Amino acid sequence: MSEPHFEEHSSWIRTPTQLVIVVVAAFVVTVLVIVMLVQLVVDQRDFGPSSPGMSDEAVARRLKPVGEIVVSDPNALKIEKSGKAVYDAVCAACHTTGALNAPKLGDKTAWAKLIKQGLETITQNAVKGIRQMPARGGSPDLTDTEVARAVVYIANQAGANWKEPESKAAAKPGAVAAAPAAAAAPAAAAAAPATAAPAKASGKGKSVYDSACMVCHAAGVAGAPKAGDKAAWEPRLKAGMEALYTSALKGKNAMPPKGGQTQLADADVKAAVDYLVGLVK
Repeated sequence: MSEPHFEEHSSWIRTPTQLVIVVVAAFVVTVLVIVMLVQLVVDQRDFGPSSPGMSDEAVARRLKPVGEIVVSDPNALKIEKSGKAVYDAVCAACHTTGALNAPKLGDKTAWAKLIKQGLETITQNAVKGIRQMPARGGSPDLTDTEVARAVVYIANQAGANWKEPESKAAAKPGAVAAAPAAAAAPAAAAAAPATAAPAKASGKGKSVYDSACMVCHAAGVAGAPKAGDKAAWEPRLKAGMEALYTSALKGKNAMPPKGGQTQLADADVKAAVDYLVGLVK
């Protein structure tokens, strides 16, 4: 009877040196894989808070309100802006990005239908407001001529060949002559009664809201609580007015500091907050 034969399986690691080599090789390969994965992640576009697209300036440009507060002498002769100047200051916030479904600048397909309506029709829609676009783009100080010029500028970027309308602004009769008389008025008559201060503050708050806050708070853009929405404002009111002021001044979530209007005085921003809070109290 033959003896049973067992085939012997031997390992290819036969010496301590070979074992050390295998261990080191495994470690090096693991490290290389980790480094390659890290490099792959780093090379991807950064969408974090420090990325260029999420900087305060970039967010402010995207959420820039459709109007700005301009303090000027009411008796001064108004020099009407060009179409491009109006577009850059008022219209770009929506028509550059397509926010609120606004037709983008240079989009010939979107503007072809509008251009067929004619300059007069488009201008009237822009002056009175249409769909989600507020009257005069949210900048009530714009004249009809300035609005028309902005329409011409935008339409011409999409293939129209319209000419900007001439200025119709003129100095108010007697405005200059009335100034000395007003300056000579008694100081007592010129002084406003103390009870008029709250009304003035309320008017200022609404003015700032209309020109700087409406574009987001009227439609609830980017999660902004809508004006007059008591349910949305209730938890914010519980935090207190100082917390609301701080959020408006320094920015919070998608809202940039001062709503992107950094030229506004702190008091003006607080007046806008007071106006919004007054709508839900």
